[in-house]
Amino acid sequence: MAPRKGWQAMLEIKALEAGYGEALILRGIDLDVPEGALVAVLGANGAGKTTLNMTISGVVRPRGGEIRFAGQSLATLSPPEIVSLGLIHVPEGRKIFPNLNVREVLELGSYRRAQVNRARNLERIFGIFPRLKERTRQAAGTLSGGEQQMLAIGRGLMAEPKLLILDEPSLGLSPLLVEEMFTLIRRLHADGLTLMLVEQNVAQSLEVADQAHVLENGVISLSGSARDIAADPELRRSYLGL
Repeated sequence: MAPRKGWQAMLEIKALEAGYGEALILRGIDLDVPEGALVAVLGANGAGKTTLNMTISGVVRPRGGEIRFAGQSLATLSPPEIVSLGLIHVPEGRKIFPNLNVREVLELGSYRRAQVNRARNLERIFGIFPRLKERTRQAAGTLSGGEQQMLAIGRGLMAEPKLLILDEPSLGLSPLLVEEMFTLIRRLHADGLTLMLVEQNVAQSLEVADQAHVLENGVISLSGSARDIAADPELRRSYLGL
């Protein structure tokens, strides 16, 4: 589901600066995620992708610039308040509670948002991830890596996100599970969900995305439609080895 021309951006980032201590990681980031779009943010380890996600989510405070979600500034909001607006971040490394069972982890996803629809959304998640339904009473920490990634995404979907940020969802998965993950991302997008996909997997991310931004050393080095970026000779040399 590509963004329609003229739609207002759901997420707007202007001249964003952020970092840790004396280190400035993000240096003047400009990035929009239009409603209904799947936008890929691509980059290698150390490019600043996770810092970008954490700043959008309110975990890291920006040092400069602006972040607006659905027209509202996020500058003074806490992470729980940002979640309540419908901006949901599925972090790198899944960050599940290993001693809770699958059902408990999923139910935590609706703690700040969509509590009234918890039962309905739980059935929806089990429809998307039948393997999780088979393991509702199993400790989350005993799941396979792929199942834990399903659980992390399911937890995010329980909050009925307006925008879902997926941070490295294919990291550490087998080639077969990577294919399944990108098939799922396509499905969520086709269902109308606005997505920001933050990935090192450049080739497959560009296949599913509408728009893309390449992040290098804390700055956006390349932006445009996913099709145009996939054809860019510099990207093909640097990231695809072509």
